[in-house]
Amino acid sequence: MPLLAELKRRNVIRMAGLYLVGAWLVTQVAATLLPVFGAPDWVMKALLVLLCIGFFAALMFSWVFELTPQGLKRDAEVPASESIAPQTARRMERVFLVLLTLALGYFAIDKFVLAPKREAARVAEVTQATKVDAVPTSATPIPAVSAIPEKSIAVLAFANMSADKDNEYFSDGVAEEILNSLANVKDLKVAGRTASFYFKGRNEPMAAIGAVLGVAHILEGSVRKQGSRLRITAQLIRVSDGFHLWSETFDGTDADIFALQENIA
Repeated sequence: MPLLAELKRRNVIRMAGLYLVGAWLVTQVAATLLPVFGAPDWVMKALLVLLCIGFFAALMFSWVFELTPQGLKRDAEVPASESIAPQTARRMERVFLVLLTLALGYFAIDKFVLAPKREAARVAEVTQATKVDAVPTSATPIPAVSAIPEKSIAVLAFANMSADKDNEYFSDGVAEEILNSLANVKDLKVAGRTASFYFKGRNEPMAAIGAVLGVAHILEGSVRKQGSRLRITAQLIRVSDGFHLWSETFDGTDADIFALQENIA
């Protein structure tokens, strides 16, 4: 009998899928709860090692043994006429679907509900700390701030100033292309796109944004489009005092957008 068919008959493949989905759920829940209880980092590492060991143990167990009405027996000792492997397979598939539904539900809740709340709380914490540090008193010690490289920058999503809101993808593309160009500049630290674009549409202080992203400068701007003509405004701001270091307006057409992006970068 081919190996793949034998793996299916003994429900080894189903066991692998069931275990992987269940292990993913366990790690996600652990990653959420362990920090709440102040667990050290080695606890999560130990859990991952145990889950990896358990994966191979579960596959071996599924290969060697079969669940029968009389209990667990070695697969070789169960006659084909008495085997209930097909019924076990159907039960495993139902459990797999339940676990998969739970995993997808947890992923959706974490991505669209919990993650934005965590980011918002982080921004609020940094913003509050920035406000407190801005007006120090004799009774309030100024906390030590980790050094931020002077040659560092974040490119925020450019604002779409056109009447057509469908052009928003275009303004995002302009900022992303500029970010990619700056990332190739030697010795320049550039914040990633996902982190920078998180602040799109958020009216946060520059000091808070710079502290969260760990940069000394921020590039922001806007894009206006009328017909085929473009006007892109870019502004370079120093995070420490909020002053503009540089500002420029670039005019062109959508036929030479890449040249405009290179000029700004």
